[in-house]
Amino acid sequence: MIVKEWCMYCGECAGVCPRNLIEVREISLKFDEDKCKECNICVQVCPVQALEKRDD
Repeated sequence: MIVKEWCMYCGECAGVCPRNLIEVREISLKFDEDKCKECNICVQVCPVQALEKRDD
C-alpha cells in the first residue's frame, strides 16, 4: 500500500522490486498490487516510510 502524502517519488522502491512492479512518475507511482508477492523489500528501503505492508 502506498501512503501518497508521504512519498517523495525518490525511486528507491522501484529500484529494489524484484518483479519490476513499481514505476516512478513525476509526481506519482504506478504499482501493480495484483502481481505483488508481498516480499516487502520496497517497504524496508523507503526512506520516509511511505509504504506499508498489506493486510490481506
